[in-house]
Amino acid sequence: MTSLTLTMHGSTAVLTMNRPEARNALDQSMREEFTRLVPQIRDDRAIKAVVLTGAGGHFCAGGDIKSMQATVAGKQDVFDSRNRMLGLHRWFDELLDLEKPVITAVQGSAFGAGLSLALAGDFVLAAPSAKFCCVFAKIGFVPDLGAMHLLPRLVGLQTAKELAFTARVVGAEEARQLGMAYRVTSEDVLADAIAFAERFASAPTEAIGYTKRVMNHAFESQRAEVFQQEALAQTLCRESAFHQEAIQRFVSKQPALYQWQD
Repeated sequence: MTSLTLTMHGSTAVLTMNRPEARNALDQSMREEFTRLVPQIRDDRAIKAVVLTGAGGHFCAGGDIKSMQATVAGKQDVFDSRNRMLGLHRWFDELLDLEKPVITAVQGSAFGAGLSLALAGDFVLAAPSAKFCCVFAKIGFVPDLGAMHLLPRLVGLQTAKELAFTARVVGAEEARQLGMAYRVTSEDVLADAIAFAERFASAPTEAIGYTKRVMNHAFESQRAEVFQQEALAQTLCRESAFHQEAIQRFVSKQPALYQWQD
């Protein structure tokens, strides 16, 4: 059984973490599948948006403790652990900066590294059953898979510290209020997420992708740098086929190429 599956719904790629017997805990096999599939999605121009979800009523319970024990038993020295983390960061960083909208559909547990995966979405849709937890302190770990970068930017530094220090569970509605979740939907959150993602089917993917990349790094960038990136991006977009057709439609009073339907 494949631990991470890719299916298509129209122009939306659905990535499903598929280890329901372990609440979709992140094991070595799943990491390898992320490494393989994220670049595949990046390079497929027919894919306009991505939904990341979990099978069996849960999103992701975090790292697989059993596989951690096996890894510790088999490692040669401390640098093996560092290399393992850096390997995770490579595909996760690419997922974060994927120049297409990413929607995470969260049902049940999003704990530990599963919380980080949930927060990797540009839009986090939560079922009423969703539970988020920065659980690392319970096993004497620091938050990983980018949680110490993502969480403070979404909820503020003080609240991020509280969630990391206490490892308390946050329900769906509180997650929305804190800014971790964009919207609380129905329990059929995957269908809701696919419907949301399909609204990007006619979107200017390149323009949205460049906007996402610049905004993702806006907190670390100087204003002058953002202005330079803006100028470059707008110059490229001005020459795009999408822009040219959009302008023609505007001038001739035809319906717009891309209209958001909420």
